[in-house]
Amino acid sequence: MRDTQENNNNTDAVVVRLDETARNEAQSILCSAYREDPTFQYLFDHRRAGYDQRVRATVRELIDLYLDLNQDAVGVMKGETLIAVAFIGDPELRMNLADQFSWRIRMVLTAGFASTRRYLDYHQKIRDLLPHPQAHQLPLMGVNPKYQHQGYGRVLLKAVERLCEENPRGSGLVLDTGNSRYLPFYESEGFQSLGKIRLGDFEDHVLYREIKADSDERRSEAAQH
Repeated sequence: MRDTQENNNNTDAVVVRLDETARNEAQSILCSAYREDPTFQYLFDHRRAGYDQRVRATVRELIDLYLDLNQDAVGVMKGETLIAVAFIGDPELRMNLADQFSWRIRMVLTAGFASTRRYLDYHQKIRDLLPHPQAHQLPLMGVNPKYQHQGYGRVLLKAVERLCEENPRGSGLVLDTGNSRYLPFYESEGFQSLGKIRLGDFEDHVLYREIKADSDERRSEAAQH
């Protein structure tokens, strides 16, 4: 983890920029967060033996891919413990996972062909809904289950939004969720629906929030206060 830190409204939480040294901690948090996620349960067939292994393999390979591509990652720490993480895709990336040959091979070997195919199809449907001009994407975001429902998810999302404001090439932020009970939270943060993706007997919601780049003038004014 880099030592660049910034304070936020939660007095016991500190936002940090993450690098490859936080890989294992990030993987643990995201695996716990996504294990019960309806979208992951559908894509990686939670009824079939080996589901936990497929989740771990997918999260690991996605983290490695985004770190290798030098994409931004942020976390929230409470004391010495990393409790929440998010990986942000640059607006110019518009990643097509089908073109990531090495990643696809590793996914097939670890998560299996059927799960990899489902995930690629799902990812393409999200890409088809992405707005123009380009927007940042939030492919991975999670809070340690022990610290959920305590406001840390909001702290993390605010940190992501500040990162997006620093990039003048992005128009906003795109994320998705298959858990409808999270929709009021995202709507309270200004996200609106781009569309829905049918996955079995439920729908994955693709959401977007416009985020304007922070101008030099606004940054100067903020520094004076």
